[in-house]
Amino acid sequence: MHDKYIAVDGARIRYRDTGGTGTPILLTHGIGGSLEMFLKQLETMGGSFRLIAWDLPGHGLSDLGDQPYEPGKFSVVAWRFLDALDIDTVILVGNSLGGLISLRMGDARPERVGGLLLASSAGFARNTPLAFRLMTLPILGDLMTRPSPMAVAQQLKAIFHNPAVVSDAIRTVVSRNVYKPGGAKAFVKTLRLMSLLGAQHPQLIRTSRAILQKLSQPIVFVHGREDAVLPCSHSIEAVKLAKNGELIVLESCGHTPQFERPDAFNQILIDLVKQADSHVHGQLDASPSGNAADGANAPSKPETSQKTA
Repeated sequence: MHDKYIAVDGARIRYRDTGGTGTPILLTHGIGGSLEMFLKQLETMGGSFRLIAWDLPGHGLSDLGDQPYEPGKFSVVAWRFLDALDIDTVILVGNSLGGLISLRMGDARPERVGGLLLASSAGFARNTPLAFRLMTLPILGDLMTRPSPMAVAQQLKAIFHNPAVVSDAIRTVVSRNVYKPGGAKAFVKTLRLMSLLGAQHPQLIRTSRAILQKLSQPIVFVHGREDAVLPCSHSIEAVKLAKNGELIVLESCGHTPQFERPDAFNQILIDLVKQADSHVHGQLDASPSGNAADGANAPSKPETSQKTA
């Protein structure tokens, strides 16, 4: 599978498209990351599903693009990216910042979203590690994110609970991302727009919680029990607000469940695809052009659930 590039708002965006069948699935990584965080989905599921992983502006091998970076702006770019690929309905999968962007995308174009999988998503509660809060400070944050071997080691330690999953290949990817020209600046700018010294920005959280209460699509929250970046409690509280939500907690797993527990994660995604297809078909049946009258056949609100795996 080869890298592809497409121009979006004047910036060159890198992506990979497996070209499989069914509703396209957009995979969005977290802050400081890149599409390689979804390699275990692209390689395993790409033959059966159309998976599209991309590098956010300012991340991976994509251009820096227009700054500043904030979730709403990323959402706009993401929809323009999908428009450029001539994609209409989509299933959204996001890790960390990518989860927050996916949520904003669902709010902006709900009629185009079949379902969401939010993996260790940002945006739902305030508490974050001290190191991330310190990075929001002038000067200190710039020093803390300066490219160095220590910065690479710290990022690997933060996002992976099990060191055994860190191959030489993924270590090289993380190092490339850390040393990306302008990447550290993009990282800090994004973090500062999302956070205050106290933790994640209160308005960011209020907006995310309000969106959860509006969306009717199936939303699956996946969180690693040992997440050292965003505590599992964030998703435990968030799922209570979702109209159609489910939480699956993965044991022995950190901040990147799609990479540390790929078999479990992939099955969760496959199950979501089935739910999303049912949701889309139900929406069509309940529309004025469909066969249902006055919403009589619309699905009732399911109760939220929590599982462990």
